[in-house]
Amino acid sequence: MKRRDFFARTSDGLLGAAFAHLFTDDLFGAGGSHGMGPPYNLQPKNGHHPARANTVIQLFMNGGPSQMDLFDPKPLLRKYDGQPFPGDIEEIGNSNPTDIGVVMGGQYEFQRHGESGMWMADPLPHLSKMADDICLVNSMWTDHPNHDNALYKIHSGRLFMGYPTLGAWSVYGLGSENQNLPAYVVLNDPLGLPKNGTRNWTSGFLPPTFQGTPFRPTGSPILNLKPQFDEPDEVTETARGLLRQLDEIHRKERPHQSALDARIESYSLAARMQLSAGEALDLNRESESTKELYGIGEKGTDSYGRRCLLARRLVERGVRFVQIFLEEQPWDSHADLGDNHRAICERTDKPVAGLLRDLKQRGLLDSTLVIWGGEFGRTPTTQKVGGVYTGRDHNMQAFSTWMAGGGVKGGTTYGKTDDFGHSVVEDPVSVHDFHATVLHLLGLNHQRLFYKRSGLEEKLVGFDPPRVVEEIIA
Repeated sequence: MKRRDFFARTSDGLLGAAFAHLFTDDLFGAGGSHGMGPPYNLQPKNGHHPARANTVIQLFMNGGPSQMDLFDPKPLLRKYDGQPFPGDIEEIGNSNPTDIGVVMGGQYEFQRHGESGMWMADPLPHLSKMADDICLVNSMWTDHPNHDNALYKIHSGRLFMGYPTLGAWSVYGLGSENQNLPAYVVLNDPLGLPKNGTRNWTSGFLPPTFQGTPFRPTGSPILNLKPQFDEPDEVTETARGLLRQLDEIHRKERPHQSALDARIESYSLAARMQLSAGEALDLNRESESTKELYGIGEKGTDSYGRRCLLARRLVERGVRFVQIFLEEQPWDSHADLGDNHRAICERTDKPVAGLLRDLKQRGLLDSTLVIWGGEFGRTPTTQKVGGVYTGRDHNMQAFSTWMAGGGVKGGTTYGKTDDFGHSVVEDPVSVHDFHATVLHLLGLNHQRLFYKRSGLEEKLVGFDPPRVVEEIIA
């Protein structure tokens, strides 16, 4: 065979198969060794190793809760309260040094709780009773002191917009156990969207099928669930079958259009949701004692409690990833931190503890990973705002987060900060480490979960290999 003839027949045999594989990866992306199907497919998939958690509920605390006021007590702050910071003031916060005030003592009293003796502040009376189920990480750190970039980082592993979030990567890798509900659900606050809005749950360059689906914060979470008119089930199913065939014809004539694939899948999901979502979203089916556990019916806790209870009902039915947000960034306490943090705890503490207790009572906590935390922490010094020094600035060098259930060690406090709570000094956990650990608990290897784009294997954890924090895994 001549050389020209050889290359003319590259569609034959092993060489053709190799070229087909390469072109397929470029057009569709690749799902690593766990073998993704079509890019719009949300069917359940096997992970890379046995999972400890099947579902995730992320209680995101927008704005940056103060680690030294809630979880990481520092007696030296009380000793130096009102005095100049004894270290290098240039390393504190991201404000102009002339706006940095003096050391501010802890705003609340601390006590040890549970058999583990975990430290928690007094604005958390309900959560403190669940201390032995919580794995507290006091050594988180991130790369940027501004909200926008730090939010991109904690959700997508990058400092800039346009990248898939943790929830999107999770459903891309694993699909969903329930095909009649969205795989990735976002429960927003009736008071408004969080900082960065919908970019907190984007699918980025992944197919749009994997982005978060926000449910309405007031009234019915999903509109138009009930059909406009009644008809026999056989008629409904025949009509839907015809639509599926027409959609498939339309799809085949327009290959490699991920937006079209996602649109068709979303319409199909909407039809299926009419059959089962109404029951899943109906909180009236819960007992009064359960509602009381979440603080539903109480003025301060009703809104957040309803969303926590809805999150439990969703993961109970196989939804893979649920996020609950607060409005804008309420934890951002540049002034009046003492009153601010206590007010937010009054809104969220009882519902969060109720969620943990309810999951545990129902045998769901072992398979559900609950995550609490924000995008960064706060500084040990005050900051000048409006002529007063009553709050703390942003701190990217240390913050606290906690996880419960889903294979983590309850009653564990991991990592250590310096005597002022400003910097991590022992067992640091980067955002990429955190993401790698969450993926590991879900049964996904952070290096093998990737999507090919422009010849690159894009990953949640970037290109610098992080570590799974094995020390906090049970």
